[in-house]
Amino acid sequence: MDPDRLLIAYRRIRTKSRELMAPLSAEDFRVQSMPDVSPPYWNLGHTSWFFARNVLHAFGRYDTDWRGFEFPFNSYYEGLGPRLARPLRGKVARPTTAETLAFRDAVDVAMERLLGDPGGVDRDRLAFLTTTGLQHEQQHQELFLTEILHIRWSDPPELRRPYRSESLPPCATAPVPLCFLEQTGGLVEIGNREGGWCWDNELAVHRAFVAPFRLANRLVTNAEWRAFVDDGGYRQPLLWLSNGWAKVQELGWTMPFYWERDGGAFRQWTLRGWSPLAADAPVCHVSFYEADAFARWFAAQHRDHAAVRLPTEREWECAMRAAGFAAVGGNFLDDDRLVTLAPRGDGSTLLQLGGDGWQWTASHYEPYPGYRAFDGDLMEYNGKFMDNQRVLRGGSLATPKDHIRVSYRNFWPADTRFQFTCVRLAADSPSA
Repeated sequence: MDPDRLLIAYRRIRTKSRELMAPLSAEDFRVQSMPDVSPPYWNLGHTSWFFARNVLHAFGRYDTDWRGFEFPFNSYYEGLGPRLARPLRGKVARPTTAETLAFRDAVDVAMERLLGDPGGVDRDRLAFLTTTGLQHEQQHQELFLTEILHIRWSDPPELRRPYRSESLPPCATAPVPLCFLEQTGGLVEIGNREGGWCWDNELAVHRAFVAPFRLANRLVTNAEWRAFVDDGGYRQPLLWLSNGWAKVQELGWTMPFYWERDGGAFRQWTLRGWSPLAADAPVCHVSFYEADAFARWFAAQHRDHAAVRLPTEREWECAMRAAGFAAVGGNFLDDDRLVTLAPRGDGSTLLQLGGDGWQWTASHYEPYPGYRAFDGDLMEYNGKFMDNQRVLRGGSLATPKDHIRVSYRNFWPADTRFQFTCVRLAADSPSA
C-alpha cells in the first residue's frame, strides 16, 4: 500500500475509534468493571502507544516526551519494559483522560507527517508496520464495544443505561429451519492463501486433509438455546467437559451471559439496552464449554444428527473459502445494528459465516506448520498465547467488515463469555 492510501486508511480508522466513544460521559472513560475489561481511556492510550513505539520509534520519529506513557499503556510486551498491571488500569488517576487524548493527538500529528513525507525510509517496512497498527486498532474497536457492554451492565440495575438507545428500524426475516449442508473437504490449503497483509498466526499456508463433513446452514438461535436451558442443560454434568462443568459449578452458570429471566420469558442486555429475547437471532455470549455441551445435547435430542459436534477451524475455513466470503453477507460493525440478527435467506446455502458473532471451533489455538512469529518487538503479539486457548472464526457485530478475511484466526480461553461469541454446529458426513 502506498503512503497516500495508508494515510487515508489511518485517518479513517483512527477517527472511527473516537466516533465509537462519542456516546460516553467523561466518567465512563475511567471505569474498569472486571480485570478482563480495560477502561476506555486505556484503549485510546494503548492504541496510540502502539503506533508510537512500533512505528514512529522504528523510523526515528519518537518523541522522548512520550516515555511517561510507556508504563501505563504497554499491554503485555515484556521486551518493551515494565507496565501497569491489567487489573489496575481502572484504579489510577494518571494519565488523565485529557492527557491521554493529547498524547493521541500528538501521535496522530507525527504519523501523518511520516506518512505524508516518508522521505528515505523503507516504504515496505512502513506499510507493514502501519497496517499492523491499524489492524490492531480495529481489534481494539471491537474490544471497546465488548467492554462498554460489560461496563454498562455492571452498574446497579437502578443506574444501568445502554451504550446506544436509539430504536432500530424493523428487519423483516422469516425463520430459517436448521439443516446440515454437505461439504466435500479433501486435500485443501489452509492459511492466508489469498495473499496480502495478515497476522503471523495465519501463516504458513499449508496443505491439510479435511474429511467430508456437514456444516449447519446458520448459527444456533436463542430459541434453540432456550430449549437447552429449559431441558436442564446446565444441570446435566454428562453433557460437559470436566473443566466446563467445574466452571458451571464455580460460577453458577444457568443461561448465557447477559440473559435474565423476565417473568416467564427471557430478556437480554445488549449495546442498545434490555431487549426481549429474539427467538430467531443467534444466541450470543456463550463460552466454548457451553457451545460444546449444547452440541452434545443437540445430538441426544436429534437421533438423526447423532454425530453433531463443533466444527474444526480447518473445516470452517474450507467451507468459508468454498462459499466465498463476499457471498455470505453478515452483520458487522459497519451495519451499525449492534445486536445479533436473524439470518436472511432460505437456508439452502451457508448463512452468517461472517458477522453477528465469533464462532467457536473445536480447535486448540496452535501454530501452523512452518509458523514464524513477526520479527522484532511484534514477535510477542500472537505466538506466546498459543496455549490453553480455542480458535474462533467469522467476526461479529462489533468487527469492522474490512478487518475480516477467510483465514482470520481469533482466540480466547474456553470459559470466555463477555465477547460476542456464537455457535455453529457441524457433523460427520456419512460419506466420510
